[in-house]
Amino acid sequence: MKFSTLIAFLPAVSALPSAPEARSDVIEARATKKETTDKYLFSITLPKFTSYRKAKNPSTLIWTSDGCSKSPDNPNGYPFTPACHRHDFGYRNYKNQDRFSDANKKKIDQNFKDDLVFQCTNNGYGATCKALAQVYYLAVRAFGRVAGDSSAAAEYEAALATYEALVAEAIEKGEDPTWY
Repeated sequence: MKFSTLIAFLPAVSALPSAPEARSDVIEARATKKETTDKYLFSITLPKFTSYRKAKNPSTLIWTSDGCSKSPDNPNGYPFTPACHRHDFGYRNYKNQDRFSDANKKKIDQNFKDDLVFQCTNNGYGATCKALAQVYYLAVRAFGRVAGDSSAAAEYEAALATYEALVAEAIEKGEDPTWY
């Protein structure tokens, strides 16, 4: 074989993948349902979760949601629905995986609150949105179907009063309470 023929094959040979043991990007073993649920619930951003939810990826998890249940999904235009979707995802998958405990409910609820505040902050809303986020969070803590937090009922009433006071203050100042 001529030297020029060997040189002609070099680009093709160098484009071939290396042996699997030498690669640093070897595909990891598939995650379990529990690992994936935890990752989607606690380790990725809400927008990333929403993209997985739209694709129902993976299809082995429970993606159904009733939005924000009996509360308005997007009160005053605040985009709370994605946070409610992830909250439902957490409850439904944890129950399905037989690990819905008081401690895990509390973690899922705290993540819900964090997601609500993220939605307020990320969309440029102010104190009234964050106050209403607190009301929504305390509502699930106080009135959730499983193991409601008894102290949260009083906190819920106080948070609702704070929200209503902020709305009244904004109106008194002639400002739009949505952005206050």
